[in-house]
Amino acid sequence: MGKNLQLLTSKYRKGSLFLVLIITLVSLTGCGMNAGPITVDSPGVFNHYLVYPFSWLLLKTAVVFGNSFGFSIIAVTILIRFMLLPLMIKQSKNMKAMRLIQPKLNELKEKYSGKDEKNQRKLQEETMMLFKAEGVNPIGSGCLPLLIQMPIMLAFYYAIMRTEELARHSFLWFDLGAPDPLYILPMLAAITTFIQLKVTAAQNPVNTQMAIVNNIMPAMILVFAISLPSALSLYWVIGGIFGIAQAYFLNIDRSQIKQETANS
Repeated sequence: MGKNLQLLTSKYRKGSLFLVLIITLVSLTGCGMNAGPITVDSPGVFNHYLVYPFSWLLLKTAVVFGNSFGFSIIAVTILIRFMLLPLMIKQSKNMKAMRLIQPKLNELKEKYSGKDEKNQRKLQEETMMLFKAEGVNPIGSGCLPLLIQMPIMLAFYYAIMRTEELARHSFLWFDLGAPDPLYILPMLAAITTFIQLKVTAAQNPVNTQMAIVNNIMPAMILVFAISLPSALSLYWVIGGIFGIAQAYFLNIDRSQIKQETANS
């Protein structure tokens, strides 16, 4: 094992956050979009097993809604979010468990406050025993669930961008293949992203690195949504609304946490 579990977890989380930010930048700036329309013959494992199936699903769902690709994007976005929901529920429960055992972790730190190797090894061993006894995964409470779902969300993003039929249709007041001329969707996308991140951060206080990502993300969404096809803005808006609802229903009762912590 490493010399310090907490140091390992901290490094993992920091690295994960920057990886998430890089992936987001790549997707928002449209890197890789020159690959052309997605088809069953598009080369590459990512295209074949993730992007094309989502494109196919968008096409089939549009037929169900009377050839409306706007409703297709909404329906498939919600479907994917529901599929990922168990992962997010598990993360939420794990984060709550981490909060409840924090006093015990602090006691262990005080008990083995010495910097010598023996104390540090003992601290790590008892910390691991505490995690096991409480059924807590310190890595799982960080960015691991986000990293697991990123390929899925990124593939759906590319499916929307590279499905030719979608770009030729309109929905409400905008063309799906062109930027929103009224800038309503970009503003809604930025607002819903901002609210979602704030609600999530309110129930789960974030570190400095995550706070930076949270502050940058809405601005990034707004800037790129202004110039990208409205289909993507619609996807961001629906995803943001779902994220807000998800954060609300998975909200941790902070007063309950304080009471449980005081009784522990």
